[in-house]
Amino acid sequence: MATASYGYYRSTIFLAMFVGYALYYFNRKTFSFVMPSLMEEIELDKDDLGMITSSQSLAYAISKFISGVLSDQISARWLFSIGLFLVGGINVVFSWSSTVAVFSVLWFINGLGQGLGWPPCGRILRKWFEPSQFGTWWSVLSCSMNLAGSLGPIIATVLSQSYSWRTILAVSGAICAAVSFVCLLVIKNEPQDVGLPGVEPAAKKGKGGTSGTESTLSEFLLSPYLWLLSVSYLVVFGVKTACTDWGQLFLIQDKGQSTLMGSSYMSALEVGGLLGSLAAGYLSDKAVARQGMRLHGNPRHSILITMMAGMFVSMYVFRVTVSADSSKVWILSLGAAFGFVSYGPIALFGVIANESAPSNYCGTSHAIVGLMANIGGFLSGLPFSTIAKHYGWETAFWVAEILCLVTAVVYFLLRNIRTKMGHVPKKAD
Repeated sequence: MATASYGYYRSTIFLAMFVGYALYYFNRKTFSFVMPSLMEEIELDKDDLGMITSSQSLAYAISKFISGVLSDQISARWLFSIGLFLVGGINVVFSWSSTVAVFSVLWFINGLGQGLGWPPCGRILRKWFEPSQFGTWWSVLSCSMNLAGSLGPIIATVLSQSYSWRTILAVSGAICAAVSFVCLLVIKNEPQDVGLPGVEPAAKKGKGGTSGTESTLSEFLLSPYLWLLSVSYLVVFGVKTACTDWGQLFLIQDKGQSTLMGSSYMSALEVGGLLGSLAAGYLSDKAVARQGMRLHGNPRHSILITMMAGMFVSMYVFRVTVSADSSKVWILSLGAAFGFVSYGPIALFGVIANESAPSNYCGTSHAIVGLMANIGGFLSGLPFSTIAKHYGWETAFWVAEILCLVTAVVYFLLRNIRTKMGHVPKKAD
């Protein structure tokens, strides 16, 4: 009976989060989707467009960090649902507006709402799924972004032939707000909320009154493993972002390829990324099921280190073998390969940060490593382009390769570090 109940709640909760997060992502990108038809009505230059989109990106980075910390303190289902309602409502109000200043303010608020989406998902997944399933379901849930990102432009383009951009934004926002109420009703924070036993190990009270799975903030923040994850994620996310942002220009300007080849390469990279994320979650879950969670080392490390080394190899092969005469199939294959090995670690860093943290700081843990990843993404912009400006794309990508190799080697050497962050009971294995 209990197994049947788990199956029902897990499937309904996961479906609600998948649909909800797909709507989060769709309503994050609606401005980009309707931009062509919007610009036919309202005159906007590149600076205006940049201001509107940048205001959202800044707010999203801030909000996602704060949301990660908040998800440890307040109800995750309320946080997820409130963010979804806010995002939907802002899209509706956006459809009534007509000036750059108002657009920018509204899209900043949209970014604040967007940050409330993912951290509660991670916390709810940890509470409902065993460690040997966690990585797989985390990866599958992240596919909601790929789904919304790939179908969104097509849906918006088809609808724009019959409806105005204002109608598209208003309807998508209204659907988003309506689904937020469904999510509030369907999603449950943890099995105990519906009378089922939790999937995490039973907590034992220690001398200080905290359970064996909980820690003080200082114990958590002083964990070397938290900072190993954070710095490694910074490098991996920075290198991945550099390749997705600048790889197209590298192909066109240095390698003599066409613009079409550049965009095709990016598409291949995204397809490879989707497969890599799913594979990393599934394979690392298999490793957890085989070996179990340990105090030192993590069964997911072998997949993580292999993929990080794969990033270096695929970048090196791309840099030294691609030329103006290279086969299109070869270039696309390299793009898919890099996507596979770069998106896999990104999925795993989030999973490991969440599951290795004390139960009372799993959201904060993900918030910290996520913030470091955003810093890496920022560094992949101006500093990276400055290297390319003075020394060429070849040198810039060589620097990224070396950073990736050094990180993979350091992580390999420290693979058996104590991975349980914070307080560990004396009798822990």
